[in-house]
Amino acid sequence: MRETLRRTERALEQLGAAALLSLASYLFIGVILLTLVTTLIVVGAGILPETVLMLRRMAGFKRRRVAVWTGKEIPEAYVPLTGTLSRRVRAGVTDPATYRDLRWLGLHFFYGWLLLYIALPVFIVGMLVDGVWCGLLGRRAVVLPLVARIADLEAAWSGALLKASPEAERAARLTERVEELTVTRAGAVAAHGAELRRIERDLHDGTQARLVSMSMRVGLARRAFDKDPEAARKLLADAQDQAEEALSELRHVVRGIHPPILTDRGLVGAVRALAASSGLDVAVRAEGVEDLSGDAVRAPAAVEAAAYFVVAEALTNAAKHSGAERASVELSRVGGVLRISVRDEGRGGADDAGGSGGSGLLGMRRRVAALDGTVEVASPVGGPTVIEVELPCAW
Repeated sequence: MRETLRRTERALEQLGAAALLSLASYLFIGVILLTLVTTLIVVGAGILPETVLMLRRMAGFKRRRVAVWTGKEIPEAYVPLTGTLSRRVRAGVTDPATYRDLRWLGLHFFYGWLLLYIALPVFIVGMLVDGVWCGLLGRRAVVLPLVARIADLEAAWSGALLKASPEAERAARLTERVEELTVTRAGAVAAHGAELRRIERDLHDGTQARLVSMSMRVGLARRAFDKDPEAARKLLADAQDQAEEALSELRHVVRGIHPPILTDRGLVGAVRALAASSGLDVAVRAEGVEDLSGDAVRAPAAVEAAAYFVVAEALTNAAKHSGAERASVELSRVGGVLRISVRDEGRGGADDAGGSGGSGLLGMRRRVAALDGTVEVASPVGGPTVIEVELPCAW
């Protein structure tokens, strides 16, 4: 009997919330009519997306209530209301989920409060009948369980009205995917532009300046060769030094585009080389990732390059900002996903705002997002900092 009373109490709470939502539906109908009238005369077109969002919030609240009662989630399938005003209005009007929510709103206005009015007399009768039936005769409750069944009925109706069709779910997922790809494409374009500017800056400020200086020294050496051979030899020696420095800087630029060590030694070998030159005590652990160009299938070159630059950026940040002495890098292959985890025992507090353009955590996120990967950063104040990256790829 005690369990029956608890379930009946929960059922009445569920039906009471449904009745209150019915009252809110009645008030919201006025908002809908106002939105329709103002939209038809163009003046209130900007209200329509906000009204649709309010409708979605009401439907979302009801989905959560049904999920609490039944234990089954009702997935949402909405077209995102983003972009310009015309795009948001078009999305709100053409989204089938809008009309599905309106249908639920209209029907729920009637059955939401009606079922509560039915349940209340049943509850009162049940307290009298089952009080005697269970209390005196020790039998199982007969009337009170009907209140929970009424709540089950209300939840079943709401769930059926709010459940999206498979076509609507696919359309919503497709639209969401298009929006996501639009954002990642913009990030990839921005990261690519920043990378080109970095290469141009390195070539202009470094290599080009050294080549110009070398050319000037060779020219001066030619002029001084007959009159002052010793000065000419010194100028040629300086020119040779400039040429070697220019070659060194060119190698640095090339490594920034695609490190040759990836081709020669594979991802694990390249990461071990990074660890050795980072200035930290770095432990590298690899599982299921090919480190040499053997018979095993390696990840695509773009994925290896992204993983390499992720590790390089993470170790550079750790060496510069974390104050840590130790770090660890883990590479693993799980199905068609390459996972990278970089951890340092520093002071923490890493933030995406620290990066700009093609550098820092922001640049890392953009590089990974261009390959449809994910980046998770956990860096509480006091440390440790853990950067976890997943890169999907065909192995």
